[in-house]
Amino acid sequence: MSKTTTSIRDSKTARWLVLALVSFTMMCMYYLTDAMAPLQERLQSNLGWSATDYGFFTSGYGWFNVFLLMLIFGGMLLDKMGIRFTGVLAILIMLSGAFLKYYAISGHFQGHGVLGLFQSKSTSAIMAGIGFAIFGVGCEIFGITANKAVVRWFRGKEMALAIGLNTSTGRIGTALAMFTPIPLVKMTGSLSAPIVLSMLLLCIGLLVFVLFTVMDKKLDKADAAANQSSDEEFKFSDIVAVAKNKAFWLITILCVLFYSAVFPFIKYAVNLMQQKFQISDEFAGYIPAILPFAALFLTPYFGNLYDKKGRGATIMLIGSVMLLVVHLLFSVPSLNSFPIAIALVIFLGVAFALVPSSMWPSIAKIIPHKQLGTAYSITFWVQNWGLMGVPLLIGYVLDKYCVTGTVTKMIDGKSLEVTQYNYTIPMLIFACFGLLAILFAYLLKIEDRKRVMD
Repeated sequence: MSKTTTSIRDSKTARWLVLALVSFTMMCMYYLTDAMAPLQERLQSNLGWSATDYGFFTSGYGWFNVFLLMLIFGGMLLDKMGIRFTGVLAILIMLSGAFLKYYAISGHFQGHGVLGLFQSKSTSAIMAGIGFAIFGVGCEIFGITANKAVVRWFRGKEMALAIGLNTSTGRIGTALAMFTPIPLVKMTGSLSAPIVLSMLLLCIGLLVFVLFTVMDKKLDKADAAANQSSDEEFKFSDIVAVAKNKAFWLITILCVLFYSAVFPFIKYAVNLMQQKFQISDEFAGYIPAILPFAALFLTPYFGNLYDKKGRGATIMLIGSVMLLVVHLLFSVPSLNSFPIAIALVIFLGVAFALVPSSMWPSIAKIIPHKQLGTAYSITFWVQNWGLMGVPLLIGYVLDKYCVTGTVTKMIDGKSLEVTQYNYTIPMLIFACFGLLAILFAYLLKIEDRKRVMD
């Protein structure tokens, strides 16, 4: 009788081992996502980039995901071909994009424009952006794959806690990317050294994910033996079913608004700390690193709270309010003391833990598992509009309205001209996203009440 009622996922050891394997690969992935953020000043000085070039390069992450609908296709592929195939393919795509990004940052492309395109843009910024775009395709597809893998193994158990732990482990990669690149560059003398380390980590992540596929195959066999068949075959009509879910769209819009005020902020945070708080670039990376570390410890806690108490809309509303407060205070010119910077980043880290800890499991609760890859891919696709557009907007605004002068600095033994910026306007832009996130979190709370009453 036990053979028809038990599954390998009922083993705590098995499912937590699976979570560790998937989460480790997430950590490796997130390191490369943000490894260039602390090097903004060096990229501009050594490669002749402007803030607009840097914003253009950073926006590259979402180009193919948004305009070529690669995330949507990735979600369909995930639901059609499964977690194992899609995960391995995503990692290989990330590695190919990382290599092109490495080649461009290494200085192999000179001048401006490529084949007559983007004449005002540095060629190295364009090519690095293309590499980042390829990497972004694999990164986002792996993100939805990892979420679906966690839901598959923890469905009906500690799902929100597991998603929170998976997310927070990825934050370790972000935190390491805040303070390790500058020492790496100083030690090796190469701007591309963090990318080399990233590719090595991704190769290790690939091997780790292969171990996960072995465990996942065992789950398939166990489910088949227990007559617990996998979900019905995915159909294109499932996209329509997902699109008709109002709560899903409210969560998705909240997602893009919230993340547009967090991830692009991280891309500029080190330079902000240098210029607003007058601290060295090497030390400046430690302050933004507090943000993902705060989220690292708190996301599982809030995920566990969501598992036990629910109230996901309320948790997301509180996080959105905190996000608005932080960015408004960062925009005040007179608030420029070092302790204030630390306090605000910790506060933002709490918000960064609150919203994702309830957002991703909320989608899993309102969408059938067979449609979950498609649902996550739509959410990630909408999110990528923000991850693509906001860095480009901030870079343009910095060059157009926020330049306060130039100074000569010694960077890695070289005397270089460094542009100075006032970050008040960019921080107000981030605050606007926080304000809109509050609105949609409130609308989600209203919808949540209706669903409970129905």
